[in-house]
Amino acid sequence: MFTETVRELEKDNLISRKVFPVVPPKVEYALTKRGQSLETILRSLDQWGLNDEQKQQD
Repeated sequence: MFTETVRELEKDNLISRKVFPVVPPKVEYALTKRGQSLETILRSLDQWGLNDEQKQQD
C-alpha cells in the first residue's frame, strides 16, 4: 500500500525519490516544487477537519 502510494505521488511529480546504493537499502523522499505548492491547500483542509470535528463534539 505504501509503495503504491509513493509511486503514484512520484508519477504525479509531487515527490522525488532518491535511492542510495547501500545495504540495507536506503531511499529518501522529498516534496517537489509541485508538491510544495499544495501545502497551503492541505493545511487549510486540515484546519477545516479540526474545526468540523470540534463542531461535531459540541
